[in-house]
Amino acid sequence: MFQAVESSTFHDTSGAAVTTTSQAGRWSYPLAAEFGPRDVTRDLAEFVATSGIGTGVLAVQLVGSTGAITTIEYEDGALADLRRALDALAPANDDYAHNARWGDGNGFSHVRSSLLKTSLAIPVVDGALALGSWQQVVVLNLDNRRRTREVVAVVVGSVKHEARSVKREA
Repeated sequence: MFQAVESSTFHDTSGAAVTTTSQAGRWSYPLAAEFGPRDVTRDLAEFVATSGIGTGVLAVQLVGSTGAITTIEYEDGALADLRRALDALAPANDDYAHNARWGDGNGFSHVRSSLLKTSLAIPVVDGALALGSWQQVVVLNLDNRRRTREVVAVVVGSVKHEARSVKREA
């Protein structure tokens, strides 16, 4: 789902019209418990491509405090390595004050989410995400139960139009 937010136009020193615009999008992804990954690069790249923005930034957020969004090479080995690192930093079976207070057993999920973060910004250059060849944008469900995760993105930037020649009367 996409929604145009705002546009304005000005002319640069060459006379070319430059339109600044922003557009927002939302997606929902059902994800497995504790380390449910999903590569969302294609969805975000299509969103940016259809926005018409040539130069700008994409801000993307996973909504919630027990999930994360990051970049990584989306392949089994790298994902297994990331999960092993998270297990070492915030083991699921440790004693968490959050669990004592709420009794929901997902204190580790909140800690892991805080370590990885729930948002990131990606430059948009020449109408495309500025990502490396082996770099994908990945959302993770870190909660101890299956969840449908909402991702919200806003792309902001400019669309430069060709300079128009103006016929001048003598």
